[in-house]
Amino acid sequence: MNTLSTPFKKEDLAALAAGDIFYISGTIVTGRDAVHERVVLRGQKLPLDLRGLGIYHAGPIMRKGAGGVYETLAAGPTTSMRMEELQGEFLAATGASLIIGKGGMGPKTAAACVLRGAVHAVYPGGCAVLAARCVEKAEGPAWPELGMAEAIWVLRVRDFGPLIVSIDTRGENLFENNGKIFAQRKELELAALRNPGAAGPKR
Repeated sequence: MNTLSTPFKKEDLAALAAGDIFYISGTIVTGRDAVHERVVLRGQKLPLDLRGLGIYHAGPIMRKGAGGVYETLAAGPTTSMRMEELQGEFLAATGASLIIGKGGMGPKTAAACVLRGAVHAVYPGGCAVLAARCVEKAEGPAWPELGMAEAIWVLRVRDFGPLIVSIDTRGENLFENNGKIFAQRKELELAALRNPGAAGPKR
């Protein structure tokens, strides 16, 4: 099992390729739409240093227990494409080197990953409770006025994953590449249906 520890080393991230699977032990920080908008559009500085850490597109469900200690009940990912327009500028402003979310991201994020030596990885959707079990400690919230889901939470995790590399430091985009492959296969299948007597695609 390939487990990366925080703070991430540039060479460890550079060694990852689109489609690789890995896990994280250390610190990840949640932040989605409202956090990205504050940092990029309003120029506000984050209340913590993200250099060498990962930003997790997530709106966790937290429960405050005795002594003000928070328990993470669910920590599933948010659709990353919602942050596509602001992600590159967010990386530049914060120094984050890993993005975690659900689904792929587009060319702007891919270009930023090349420029910053960063990686985008996806956590499986529908596994929010499983993700919460990887959280050993939760700190926060920072910017609590945004509400539980949009606020910043610092999560200390162990073997958090599986994470699948969606965009690597060379800009290879797993979702875009797979989309092209599937589109080609679809055309071959449709052609075979239109002309049943012709040789079909190799399976």
